[in-house]
Amino acid sequence: MRSAKKAVLGLGALALAACAIAASPPQVGAGSEWTSPGGDMGKTHHSRLTAINAENVSQLGLAWEAELGTLRGQEATPVVVDGVLYTSGTTGRAYAFDAATGKELWRFEPEVDMQVNRTVCCDMVNRGLAVARGKVFVAALDGWMYALDARTGAVVWKTDFIEDRKRGDNSTGAPEIAGDVVVVGMSGAEYDVRGYVTALDLETGKLRWRWHVVPHDPKLGPQETPELEVALKTWDPNSRWDIGGGGSPWDAIAFDPETGLVIVGTGNGGPYATSKRSPAGGDNLYLASLVALDPKTGRMKWHYQETPGDNWDFTATQPMIFTRMKLDGEDRPVVLHAPKNGFLYILDRRDGKLLRANPIVRTNWTKGIDPKTGRPILDPEAADYTTGPKIVFPATTGARNWHPASYDPATGLYIGAVLDMGNMIFMTEGQKPYKARGLNNDAALIFTPDVKEALAGFPPAFGDAVRKTPAYAEALKNPASAQIRAIDPLTGKTVWAADTAGWQDRGGVLTTASGLTIHGGVTGKLFVRETKTGKLLKEIDTGTAIMAAPMTYEVGGVQYIAVMAGWGGGGYPFVPRYSAAYNRTNTNRLLVFKIGGGKVPMPDLRPALEVAPAPPAQATSVTAATIARGQGLFFGNCAICHANQPRSITPDLRRMQPGTHEVFREIVMEGLLVPNGMPRWNDILKPEDTEAIHAYLIDLQGQTRKDELEKQKAGKPLDGPSLTILSNY
Repeated sequence: MRSAKKAVLGLGALALAACAIAASPPQVGAGSEWTSPGGDMGKTHHSRLTAINAENVSQLGLAWEAELGTLRGQEATPVVVDGVLYTSGTTGRAYAFDAATGKELWRFEPEVDMQVNRTVCCDMVNRGLAVARGKVFVAALDGWMYALDARTGAVVWKTDFIEDRKRGDNSTGAPEIAGDVVVVGMSGAEYDVRGYVTALDLETGKLRWRWHVVPHDPKLGPQETPELEVALKTWDPNSRWDIGGGGSPWDAIAFDPETGLVIVGTGNGGPYATSKRSPAGGDNLYLASLVALDPKTGRMKWHYQETPGDNWDFTATQPMIFTRMKLDGEDRPVVLHAPKNGFLYILDRRDGKLLRANPIVRTNWTKGIDPKTGRPILDPEAADYTTGPKIVFPATTGARNWHPASYDPATGLYIGAVLDMGNMIFMTEGQKPYKARGLNNDAALIFTPDVKEALAGFPPAFGDAVRKTPAYAEALKNPASAQIRAIDPLTGKTVWAADTAGWQDRGGVLTTASGLTIHGGVTGKLFVRETKTGKLLKEIDTGTAIMAAPMTYEVGGVQYIAVMAGWGGGGYPFVPRYSAAYNRTNTNRLLVFKIGGGKVPMPDLRPALEVAPAPPAQATSVTAATIARGQGLFFGNCAICHANQPRSITPDLRRMQPGTHEVFREIVMEGLLVPNGMPRWNDILKPEDTEAIHAYLIDLQGQTRKDELEKQKAGKPLDGPSLTILSNY
């Protein structure tokens, strides 16, 4: 490995390159180094390397691996600078390895207040780190930015970038270097947040600026920026300001060196329904938008709202790609963006002008995008669930989600994971009271693969209303289609598609100049395909679910491919049967491959399921009403983490041991297991609430044990199929 002095010089040169606005368009694709989670300045997830190619990929094998010491989701793409591989993991851990040998140089674990898990909808994940000026920047789950010495991992500075710690703000996204600031977003739109992005000084960590996505209550005085005064006109003055409005930019923040702008994708509204969030309607700027900001001042330069008045959790936080295209007779700097709402957009990066918008999945919330105005042509009859339950395409899981896509300049193809699925969505009547640091989205979701079976459990009138809709027939015809697709971004047409194992099987994508497309699957396999056709050239079984995007780099004339592995993310308590994490320990790993490498060691098999243990006797005061009340409290507070499914990566509370039952109150009310990630609830729940939840779980455990004993006697498996019902994804 090169000396520490040379390493720092290399990092400094990288930082200077990042600061400068390019005089000419940068090359598309990363070279021997992979300097940001997206690979190059355009975040194309494309590499110019060619040493691994169709002729020799059959010899691809494991070069080295590193266990990360966690058992949750892995979503980051590593960074390689000057022969060192840096990556991030669960809750904002950071790691540094010799990129050629795998020797660990250092690892860093932030001190995280695990009480933050109360407001983390989609696992304790982290999507990457940034490297500049001899420092590694990583954001911890509880909203602290750390600048670490790139050589040693020592903390240089740390800054709390959360605006209001009385609310549900948290952090899961990668920071972005933009000149002399590091820009970071935050998460929590389903809870009670008012979204914002923050810029911190690279050298000191001091706050340079903060930009809010949605206005604050006008009764509190003038807005922070002129653009928020404009946005205020698109909200009802009597909006649910107490809930915050949502809009959290939890991913998709990218610095554009050609224009000198930081482009930010913003999140969904909270609550979901516009009728509850902003009763008089309105576009609700700047929800579900791409927003261009000046990195020096934080002032907005342009915006494009992809889903005005967002009603369906259609975030615009999905990864964007910068490139150049000849469109309408002009060579333009463009951003390619496929958000949750089902369209693939092409915008001019200079001014946000819409150039193309094509659907890539079924979309019944709109009849299309008006090319003159850039606005969707809404179809309220099909997708307005304020008048009753509706099946909406696409689902809140999104046609695209956080899994990075790649742009291959040789073929002009946009290649990424695409999910063509809907969900039934409905809400309660009237306005619900504000719930501090709690779920305020006020919507229940049932995905189309489960709708037919789930409707049997609803009142007849409810079920009949859904069955009469055209979307129900569509859901029966094609409940869901999950694929890796190669798409022509100019037309939205699919050039080729490769089915994945199921709708929960989505992964990030890497393409290379040697004509390869590489992606993983939650089945535990790494796939290598021909970019032009999608033909499968090689697959490697790793035994660990792969969701993150692979990346590639070169050291000493050898090309490597690296990928983070571990099941988790949105819907993480529901481990699908086809996931490697269903049958094997979810040991989080960094896997690195090269030509001539060896076999990948398999994680241990999980032990066979056993019948649920007998629960303790109910307290004498427990009645049927107590249990029913406990069920409601459980689904309102606990079910987003505890799916109570076999093989879940969170505890199945139907299988609590006697010792756990004995300290149930201490766990829930006193925070006995906060360090392990189980938050306390004494600020929301009363002692009698906890007793009701416990009574419900004791009853559920008794029912589960009875059912499983019968299955065991009949020789049937204990883990029969069940619905994937979520209030969030």
